[in-house]
Amino acid sequence: MNGIPAGPFGITLASTAAALLVMMAVTFAVAKRAGKHSVVDTAWGVGIALTAVVSLIASAGYGQPARRYLLLSAAVLWGLRLAAYVTWRNHGKPEDPRYRDMLSRAQGNPDLYALRTVYLLQAAILWLACLPVQAGMLERAPAGPLAVIGGLLWLGGFVFESVGDWQLARFKADPAHQGLIMDRGLWRYTRHPNYFGDFCMWWGLFLIALGSWAEVPVIIAPLLMTFILTRGTGQRLTDQRMAATRPQYADYAARTSGFFPLPPRRGGG
Repeated sequence: MNGIPAGPFGITLASTAAALLVMMAVTFAVAKRAGKHSVVDTAWGVGIALTAVVSLIASAGYGQPARRYLLLSAAVLWGLRLAAYVTWRNHGKPEDPRYRDMLSRAQGNPDLYALRTVYLLQAAILWLACLPVQAGMLERAPAGPLAVIGGLLWLGGFVFESVGDWQLARFKADPAHQGLIMDRGLWRYTRHPNYFGDFCMWWGLFLIALGSWAEVPVIIAPLLMTFILTRGTGQRLTDQRMAATRPQYADYAARTSGFFPLPPRRGGG
């Protein structure tokens, strides 16, 4: 038997939505105490893991164990690694310019503005992005070749993102690289290894979950994240910020692929 039982799926969706709202409320309280809203970046990774755990519990007794635990393992491993890395990266740093600029445009109560435009918005996006995890937990079809392909795609993205983050951290840790552009390792082939890794993992989760036509509508999740990573707050915004603050970034951009890893273009630099 294939497909998703409607009643349990509704309970799962409601449970994850409630869990994410509670998580964001706690995150807002922590942000107020810390004096910076960039702590919400850590909550994003925690939210990926939390959604998978709550989905597993809310859908107990349904779905196929192989798919359920593959989705759980992938989401929890990714989410916790990402949360740990972002926490380490932001430790001791001032407020992220993205949030500072956004909140400088606040009208009325700045806390309510932050709750609406940062916390609630991110909770909604995260809930939508994790729809394949929530649906896949309830899919009754056995995990087949698509789940294997999705697992391999997810693993490739996880390694790509992890290695890219590690290479960038090592580069920044060397005082001799102060003010320079990272153009080594994976960063030689794409300006955004982390975003490309994310892209692979979101599509990997979708393929793992895809056991029947019932999951096809949740393709909105990887499509949404692809748009955000390439045209929203990901690649495009980062390129604009780097170009405005680092004059040498234009030369790097001229020879390096913006998203998909490709050999460096000749003639740049």
